[in-house]
Amino acid sequence: MENNKRFAVIGSGSWATAIVKILLNNCNKVNWWVREPEVMENLMLYHHNPIYLSSVEFDIERLNISNDINEIIEVSDVIIFCIPSAFLHQSLSPLKRDSLKGKLILSAIKGIVPEYNKIVAEYFNTEFNISFENIGIISGPSHAEEVALEKLTYLTVASQNQDFAEYIVSKINCRYIFASVSDDIFGTEYSAVLKNVVAIANGICIALGYGDNFQAVLISNAIQEIKRFVDEVHPINRDINSSVYLGDLLVTSYSQFSRNRTFGNMIGKGYSVKFAQLEMKMIAEGYYAVKCIKEINDEHGVDMPITTAVYNILYSGFSPENEIKRLTKKLS
Repeated sequence: MENNKRFAVIGSGSWATAIVKILLNNCNKVNWWVREPEVMENLMLYHHNPIYLSSVEFDIERLNISNDINEIIEVSDVIIFCIPSAFLHQSLSPLKRDSLKGKLILSAIKGIVPEYNKIVAEYFNTEFNISFENIGIISGPSHAEEVALEKLTYLTVASQNQDFAEYIVSKINCRYIFASVSDDIFGTEYSAVLKNVVAIANGICIALGYGDNFQAVLISNAIQEIKRFVDEVHPINRDINSSVYLGDLLVTSYSQFSRNRTFGNMIGKGYSVKFAQLEMKMIAEGYYAVKCIKEINDEHGVDMPITTAVYNILYSGFSPENEIKRLTKKLS
C-alpha cells in the first residue's frame, strides 16, 4: 500500500483530538473536520481544542482544519470517523452517496447507528456502498485522556483487508501506542458497543452501594454475555479474553475517565436520564446502544441479563435498586 496517503479525522471530541495527536507522530499533515466554528477558531489561534484535551498543543502548520466536511473528505484518502454514533447519520447528511467512493474508511466510534440498528462498518457498507475490504475499525482499551498524557496504550485495527490493517498500524504505532491487527470487524465493534452497556450497569451498581466483590462478578458475567452475543451474530474463531474485547470492557467499567460508568452512577443515584445527559455534557454511547442491542437481540434470543437490566432501567422506567437486585439472582 502506498505510504503517502492523506489522512483525515472527522470529529472534534476527545477521541478525535487524541487520534489527531497520534497521527501527527507519523504523518506530515492531517486534515481535520471540526463542526463547531468556535472550536475551529480556537484551534487556529491558540493551537488547542478548547473543550476536549485542552492540554494537547498542536503544530497548526501541520493541520488542515475546516468545518466543510465535503472539502475535508475530497482532499483525503483515509478517513477516520470519530463522531458519536447517535449523530453519525445526521453529520454525514451533506455527503452524496458516492462521496466516499475510492476512500479507505476507519471507524473509531464505539456505538451503533440508531436510525439503522447497524454497527458503523455495516452502515458504511450499506449506505455508502463501501466494500468491507475498504473498512477498518480502531478499538481497544483506551481513554483519550491517557493518550493525551502519552501513557502506553494498546490498540487493535480490525479489517478483512490485512494490508490495509497493517498500513494503519504503521501510521499509529509510536512511543506510547502499540497497535496490532485483527480480521474480526463484527466482534470488535459489537464488543465495543456492549462494554459501554456494561459500564452503565457497573456505574449503577457502584451508586447503589455494591462493592468490589460484586463488581468482579458482574464483569466476569459480562464478558460471557458479550461472547454469547458476538458468537451468535458473527460466529468465527476469536479469543474473547484478548485486550480488544476483555481489556476494553475492563477499562470502560472501572476507569474514572469512563463516561458510561459516570452516566450509570448518576442514574443509580436517582438522576433522570435527561438530567444526567445534560449534567455530563458528553455522550454516553451505552444509552443509545442498549436499545439497539435489545432490538437486535429480539431476533436472536441470546441470554443477556445485564443488557436487559440496563434497558429496563433506562427505557422502561424500572427502579434501579429493584432491577439490580433481580439481576444479582441471575449471575454466578
